[in-house]
Amino acid sequence: MSRQHLFALIMWSATLAATGAVADVQNSAETDSRSASAQSDSEDAAIQRVLSEFRTIRVPLSRAMAIAEHLHDGSKTADISFEIDNSPLYRVRTIRNEHVWENAIDANTGSVTGKELTSSLKELDREDLARMLALKWIKQELSDAVQVAEGAAAGSALAGGLIRQDGKLNFVIVVASGDHLKEVLLEPPKVEKQNSTRH
Repeated sequence: MSRQHLFALIMWSATLAATGAVADVQNSAETDSRSASAQSDSEDAAIQRVLSEFRTIRVPLSRAMAIAEHLHDGSKTADISFEIDNSPLYRVRTIRNEHVWENAIDANTGSVTGKELTSSLKELDREDLARMLALKWIKQELSDAVQVAEGAAAGSALAGGLIRQDGKLNFVIVVASGDHLKEVLLEPPKVEKQNSTRH
């Protein structure tokens, strides 16, 4: 999941309800300046709405990950995001072998809601496939990265996933800290390949 995709999911879930904006195209520098300011205000309002909603939920992100992983024994969380479309929920993708599952976990009850989406690695686009395969070659799991990020940013995680940036794999965790969203990047340790010849 890309960094932009994580923020887009969080922002999208709040923006529609927070703004009720109507498009109005005008051609003037002053209008462009006001438009940029209004967009910034709109984004700030959306972030505050997400944070406000997030503070009221009862199920932390780490618990939602555990619930989703329990649905398919041996699966690992690939990515997770907090959404507030109708009611607050976590959208969690888990992986095991060739299978990928996407589930919605109610952020207040911890129950699975909606229909589970199932796909195979063969159905993923190249970028998603690369991230899913990379999960097999790193020691750290997303749940470990979430714990580290929550400690480092002094807050509670509301989204996370693996990204490739500048040729490196990193976990990106979005943390609610006070009145702000903080992004924490963690480079996971790689699994060491064992040498087949011993001296």
